[in-house]
Amino acid sequence: MVIDHYLAAWDEALAPGSMFEMTDTEVLGVRMRVFANALPSMRSVWQLARGHAERTYLVFEDERHTYADIDARVRALAHHLRDVHGVGSGDRVAIAMRNYPEWVVGYWAVVAVGAAVVGMNAWWTGPELRYALDDSRPKVLIGDAERVERVAPLLDELRADFPLHLIAVRHEGALPEGASRWDDVVRPGEAPADLPAADIDPDDDATIFYTSGTTGFPKGAQLTHRGSVHNLMHCAFMVQVASEAAARAVAAGEVPKRSQREATPAVVMAPTPLFHVTANNCLLHPTTLAGGTLVLTYKWDPARALELIEREHVTSFSGVPTMSRELLSHPDWHTRDVSSLSAMGGGGAPLQPDLVGKIDRSLARGAPSTGYGLTETCGIVTANAGLTYVSKPESAGPVVPTLDAKVVDEDDHDLPTGATGRLLVKGPIVVKGYLNKPEATAEAIRDGWFDTGDIARIDDDGFVYIVDRAKDMVLRGGENVYCSEVEAAIYELPGVAEVAVFGIPDERLGEAVAAAVVLAPATAMTIDDLRRALADRLAAHKLPTRVWFLDEPLPRNANGKFIKRELRDRLVAELA
Repeated sequence: MVIDHYLAAWDEALAPGSMFEMTDTEVLGVRMRVFANALPSMRSVWQLARGHAERTYLVFEDERHTYADIDARVRALAHHLRDVHGVGSGDRVAIAMRNYPEWVVGYWAVVAVGAAVVGMNAWWTGPELRYALDDSRPKVLIGDAERVERVAPLLDELRADFPLHLIAVRHEGALPEGASRWDDVVRPGEAPADLPAADIDPDDDATIFYTSGTTGFPKGAQLTHRGSVHNLMHCAFMVQVASEAAARAVAAGEVPKRSQREATPAVVMAPTPLFHVTANNCLLHPTTLAGGTLVLTYKWDPARALELIEREHVTSFSGVPTMSRELLSHPDWHTRDVSSLSAMGGGGAPLQPDLVGKIDRSLARGAPSTGYGLTETCGIVTANAGLTYVSKPESAGPVVPTLDAKVVDEDDHDLPTGATGRLLVKGPIVVKGYLNKPEATAEAIRDGWFDTGDIARIDDDGFVYIVDRAKDMVLRGGENVYCSEVEAAIYELPGVAEVAVFGIPDERLGEAVAAAVVLAPATAMTIDDLRRALADRLAAHKLPTRVWFLDEPLPRNANGKFIKRELRDRLVAELA
């Protein structure tokens, strides 16, 4: 019944004359649906957000900044970039730093002048930074002290190929030649009253984010202004529909009404890096337009996060699933006041069904939420929250309204509803392509359809179930074993803190199922214990035949995802 309310609210939100009314148009040569009322650019988003003035915009550890404060800095930097470095439409500016407030200032200033932000992974080594800088060739690099030190030895080599100016953020030492200090060029008290003029097309690049692959060179995905604006509207749409569906279910007496706090502007904690779409497009953008507060931290620490949730009355926490699990299992969860939380979850990987239930039971005034998306879709492809998520805890939710989606087999033939295959999507949020990689672009985007590379099925209600990554599947003796299914089952066992499932070479079967498990303190378990506990949950061919019980946390990339390939290679090498 909850799903019926959800689908009815969905149709009503898209009705002619509504804020989310859609129309057909041609985007980059492909006919598709778009929102009729979409803003033309991300510059327009910031111009609207400036009206929030004295509201608190950013909290970084113990620093606080209002919208007016950040706006003055954005205007100062935008004019510096244009007047001193000639940055404008078609140019690029790289940002390489932690989640400092300067990241946000840099982002809005760059998109406001019509240039593209190149999001540099703050975990990259010198050679990785050099690759992305040479690939994107920005006019300016804005970096914090740690990144400046890594880039400094590379500057002469890079500048031999293209001019590159450096603006150093929170850097107290001597600067490389030709570099400027942030405080010397960003003078909010001297900022002009308005942004510099800019000519921006909706299909111009707004951001270039490098895909977080674990092998090979990353690809620079070209996210457009149109795609970013539509993702922002998708985020608002999905929240509105979920809220309306819950209200209808309560009014019909189908579910009890939960106590709610008085409505206040959103306070959103962003624990994942701003150089990925999860934090930038799906948290920074909607929080900014709504006049909310974004809470940033120096690094991920569940104890510190709980302290800030209590102090700042955080209403929404959105990270990767392991972060939510760590918050709920932390001793401070029961001593800190977390009653302000109305939403908890995130994306980057599926929330295991047990975690959905744990979040639902743990939030007195809130509910779990999740989103599935990719860098190449400017953000979310689906979203699921609240009562609908509890009703379908294994689903990532329905596809956002401007996207078409289909599931295909290995020969790209369309599959019927309910069948499992590769998920393809088409719509205005699909990226323009991969920078300087026409062959990779042509392989990933065909006739407007982007191949996500994920294995999925879509049910009769239009809800998507992400079964696994195509490359994260174990082919055991001709049988497909989806790693996420095995991981979800292992997480159900008491005392399991972290788990990663992957395939290892097997002479007889081709691949065998293996797992790396981190247990909670004072927990003991053997492989026989684990297999016996899973025997009634999984078919025999899905049970891990090799298990490593590790004493240290599983390795993660900068976005908090487990790096399975690195982990697997290390463990297999130890076996050899």
